[in-house]
Amino acid sequence: KMLVVPRRKKSPTLPIHVHTHDTAGTGVATMLAAAKAGADVVDCAIDGLSGMTSQPSMGAIIGATAGTALDTGISLSNIEGLNEYWEQVRHLYAPFESGQLAGSADVYRNEIPGGQYTNLLFQSRQLGLEGSWSQVKKAYAQANVLLGDVIKVTPSSKVVGDLANFMVVNSLTPEEITANAANLDFPQSVVQYLRGEIGIPLGGFPEPLRTQVLKGQDSIVGRPGASLPPFDFEGARVHLEARFKNNVITDEDVVSHALYPTVFDDFQNHRMKYGNVSLIPTHAFLHSLELGETVHFTDNLGRDCEVKMLGSTAALPATGMRQVLLEINGEPRVVQVRDEKVAPKLNSKGSEKADPIDAGSVGSPMSGVVVGLKVSKGDTVEKGQPLCVMSAMKMETTVTAPITGVVERLGVGAGDSIQVGDLLVYIKGGPDFIGATLDAS
Repeated sequence: KMLVVPRRKKSPTLPIHVHTHDTAGTGVATMLAAAKAGADVVDCAIDGLSGMTSQPSMGAIIGATAGTALDTGISLSNIEGLNEYWEQVRHLYAPFESGQLAGSADVYRNEIPGGQYTNLLFQSRQLGLEGSWSQVKKAYAQANVLLGDVIKVTPSSKVVGDLANFMVVNSLTPEEITANAANLDFPQSVVQYLRGEIGIPLGGFPEPLRTQVLKGQDSIVGRPGASLPPFDFEGARVHLEARFKNNVITDEDVVSHALYPTVFDDFQNHRMKYGNVSLIPTHAFLHSLELGETVHFTDNLGRDCEVKMLGSTAALPATGMRQVLLEINGEPRVVQVRDEKVAPKLNSKGSEKADPIDAGSVGSPMSGVVVGLKVSKGDTVEKGQPLCVMSAMKMETTVTAPITGVVERLGVGAGDSIQVGDLLVYIKGGPDFIGATLDAS
């Protein structure tokens, strides 16, 4: 009633559409109450895909309202076939299941949106926080307050989630965040939010946190789109056609590049390396072929392909590569395949840890991949100058210099997988460097 009735009184002819997730397990009750209060549309999901962080059960709502004034006019028997189909489809995508087995009523306290809950859980696992999920959820509520108690919907919810993971990875309390904000390297999404890149939150930005995090960066005044320069779609098309010469660039590709440049590049690079994998049957793409298993599909040129799995060698310890023996349309083929279960270990540096006592020893604030280096050996850097960009599950962080000095050595390279605390850059600086600079001048 609190949600629907006031809006119905304010706008009698406006259709009211209520959406929710079922994370706490109360979704069906919520949708029934919303319908009874006068909502025109309520969201639900087919039974086989419903519950928990999905939408509440369609069958439950249909069954509960049958024969009442709210009868949907849909028979449970009419959706049985659909439910059976989607149950089978869900089995194919089992590798992407979150592992969540039951609802979580603590969303009433941490306010994690259902659409983000499982994404944040997966991101936390990738950051090495497998056993710290309860801490992440607690930190999410704290991060939300630090950022001004924001309305959490994509992308603002991601900002809160990134800060929560950052807090847990670095064992930071809200008080420590506030006291040391000027000296911390926050996730890029947090910096962008405080710059105003996704708009101005209700109630304004939190101060002095905003000023301390931005460290003198310019902020956006007003609606971000109002000051956004026009996008050169034709120029982007020319750029993409030159970069991805073997692929036909469509209007959709140009728009995808404009909205999500990094994701689009990853997609195109994957397609250039492996081809159009969408033609491969889903189960064969998501799961390893069993010995002797055969799959059929039509390739890019319209040719029928029959591929049979004959066997594979063990992964080479030095490279992570293994040979896979296939039979393609009756012809034997040997393919070199990178075993991703072995490869990450080979790419991980982890040989030298940063010295937490030495201010010039810059360690990684999180586990992830080095996207790019901003400095080279021998460069002079100022305190606060970007050193490198790291990424972990779409959470980018720019690591900055804690002191002024000279880059004595680099502990990592672009593309390296590293762990929390691994040495990124060593800067020779501090009082000795400043004194030497003054003497030289």
